[in-house]
This record gives sequence, C-alpha cells and structure tokens, in this order.
Amino acid sequence: MLIHQRTLKKEVSLWGTGLHTGKECMITFKPAPDNYGYRFVRTDIENSPEIPALIDHVVDVCRGTTIEYNGVKVHTTEHVLAALFGLQIDNCRIEMSGPEPPVMDGSSLQFAEALLGAGLEEQEEPKNYLAIDETIEYHDAENGVDIVALPLDGFRTTVMVDYKNPALGSQHSGLFDLDLEFLKDFAPCRTFCFLSEVEALANIGIIKGGDVDNAIVIVDKEMNDSELDTLAGKIGIDSSQLKLGENGILNNRELRFPNEPARHKLLDLLGDMALLGMPIKAQVLAARPGHASNVEFVKQLKKYADRNKLARQYQHEKKAGVIFDINAIQNILPHRYPFLLIDKIVEFKLDEKIVSIKNVTMNEEFFQGHFPGNPIMPGVLIIEAMAQTGGIMMLNGNDNINDMQVYFMGIDKARFRKPVIPGDTLVIEAVMKSRRRSVCQFEGKAYVRGELVCEASLMATVVEKQ
Repeated sequence: MLIHQRTLKKEVSLWGTGLHTGKECMITFKPAPDNYGYRFVRTDIENSPEIPALIDHVVDVCRGTTIEYNGVKVHTTEHVLAALFGLQIDNCRIEMSGPEPPVMDGSSLQFAEALLGAGLEEQEEPKNYLAIDETIEYHDAENGVDIVALPLDGFRTTVMVDYKNPALGSQHSGLFDLDLEFLKDFAPCRTFCFLSEVEALANIGIIKGGDVDNAIVIVDKEMNDSELDTLAGKIGIDSSQLKLGENGILNNRELRFPNEPARHKLLDLLGDMALLGMPIKAQVLAARPGHASNVEFVKQLKKYADRNKLARQYQHEKKAGVIFDINAIQNILPHRYPFLLIDKIVEFKLDEKIVSIKNVTMNEEFFQGHFPGNPIMPGVLIIEAMAQTGGIMMLNGNDNINDMQVYFMGIDKARFRKPVIPGDTLVIEAVMKSRRRSVCQFEGKAYVRGELVCEASLMATVVEKQ
C-alpha cells in the first residue's frame, strides 16, 4: 500500500524557555510542501535564515543535539524532532524567535499534542522510506555503546540503559508501533540527569533554563543543607525549592513510568534519527545510547542511504544479490552496445568500493577480429569495464546524474596477468583511493574464478554534459 507524506493542516505556536540557553522562545509549527522535510527558521535573525534539520549539520552533542547552517545555530533539537518523527509528519516549517526550542516539561508531549491539535494532512508525494536490507552497526567500545539496525518491513526500536549507578540501575524499553504507542507511552517521558551532575553542568554554562519542573533529577549522592543552598544558587532557584526526597528523585517527584529514563533515551534516539531526513523501515536495537552515539549511528544510516540513492532511483525491481541490473546500468551510464561492458553491480559501499560482473561470451563483437581461432578479450576492454564500474561509484550522490558524465584522465600501473576467454565471468572490483572535489583515483582489479587477471590505477573526473 502506498503511504503518502503528510504535513500540518494549520500552524500552531508554543512559548517557553530553552533548557540550556535560558532564552525565551516562541516556536511555531507551520505546514510545508511535499519533500520539504524539517527546517528550523530563526525569525529573530535578519532575513530569517533556514537551518535544515539534517545530520550533516550537527555541530554539538553536549547534553543535546545542536545543528548549524551558514553560521546560524539551533540548540537542543531532539524533543521537537522526536514529536514530528513519532507522529510520522514528513514536512514541517519550524519558526523560532530564539536559539533553542522551549523545554516545556522536559518531554515531547506538549509539542506532540500541539501538532495533533493543528491537524495532519495527507500530501501528494509518497513517503521516501529508507528500507534497511542488511545489518548496520555502530560500536563504541570505550563507552560500551552498541546500536544496530536490522531489516524489518516496519519500524520498531528497543533501548537498554545501564549507568552502573545504584540510583538508577539497568532499564530497558521498546516501541513496536508508532501509531499506538508514541503519544501515550513515550512522548510524555522527561529528560533526566543525576544530582551529582547538576553543579558541573551549571559550571560549563548549560541548563540555564533548567528547574525542578522540567527535568527529573535522580539522587545519587547525599547533600547537606549548605550544599543544597550552594547548588540552588548555581542553578538560579530558591534553596527552599530543593529537597533530597525519599523516593530517589529530587523533591520526591513521581516518575510517569517506572522506566521513564529508558523511555526518554528512546525518545532522544527518535529525535536524533529524524536528522536522517526520511522515515526508516528497520528494527533498531540500542544499548546505552546518547546523543553522540546516536549522531554517529545516523551518519552510518546516511552513508547507507547515499549508497543506495541510485538504487532507489534506477533499480525498480528488487533482485537478490543485485544492486543494479543491466536496465538500471543503462539508465545510469551513457554507454551502449557494443561498448557497454558490465552486466550488473553486486556490491556497493559509498565512496569506498564497488563490484561488477561481466559475463564474457563468444558473441562479443570483438572476438571476430581479436585472435580469431584463439579468442582472447582485449586487455584495453577489461580496463574499460573497470572504468565503467568506477564511473557508477563516482556518479552516486549527484542529484543531477542525468546531466553528468565521467571522463577518464589517466591510467597507470596496468598489468595483464592471464588471458580472458569466452565462457569466463569477470568479477571487477574498484576501490576508491582518493577524492578531491570532482576528481578521484581508484584501483581496479579483475578476477576470473578468484584469480587476478588484470589490475590498474585509474583517475577520472565528473563533469557536466556539454
């Protein structure tokens, strides 16, 4: 079933103070056209610059995710983006009168309720899902973080946290249906920190807008009255408002769920995943995630998405073990018979490596005159097949691919190890060695039955068609 993009029916605004900057801000969510995505707009700055909410623009992950474009920043984007992602809204213009969205109660609930109150409207264009069909992993051994995306025809995620702190312990949570669970089970989950962290956070100039009403503070250390007075001064509130409490939470605040911290970590993960710029079909498993690891994981997803950009555009029929079949290749490359010398692409790692297959048959045009009676494939045509393979790797990622061509600038260190004859299957591997702007150098190797038959170093450039 074709699922269409959606946006808001009308605009809606909220007002409040930013958690880290302490600046007041009006945030207004507005309808946006098809394929617009999420864009923050700083209306407090001359000409109201736009900051696209995309992973390439992340500049800081200290207790929140900050993005920047053309020198203009938006702080702590994750709770706003989690609300949009969780409600499966694809396109939204987010106007702000300050540098940071209001913290509200420390969750995404008030954003989500406001968005639903504005109403959702289906659009003309279909959703552009990133469908994961292989395992994508992020691992940080130093911090014990693992995040994995697995193939799934849908979306679900599970999060486990373990701070090795008896005040919190180990927790886990799972979201299995955005429609049924996001609004009631995850949007209300508030940001949290440990009491032992609060003074240090205040000392580095963040949580300027934090107070006892917009964050859960987990008591992980004892403090006397004098220490509480000092802490209250650091965060700019009256010390009479602070009590250690008896339930392990500052001021005896009640958790909305027994595992609210784990659920909030899942909420943060959704907000950071929104920076991918497209909905995703996958099962995501995360152990001890944080903004830094979330961002690195989303960068892995983006590399996967970029690698498959041409595949989504040109390979309309999914085939096992094939990234591009001959029909897709003919839509990408300008070459035609008798000079189209690759049959399919079977492996592709963006800006790293590509592998093609060339089936050599007696029907090839060149066998009529190249050693007739003892047919051998011309070595220069094996080099040309390498060039065409590398050309596809170079074109991937260009939005205007139909207006571009790959021209080869140099061939070096060409070696022909064994003859290639009719009935052989060439496996051609091109590995990127360097890329500067539109010029790249890659190493090409061709194998028959696992044996190296040809290798060369090639240099090429991508230019606009004349």
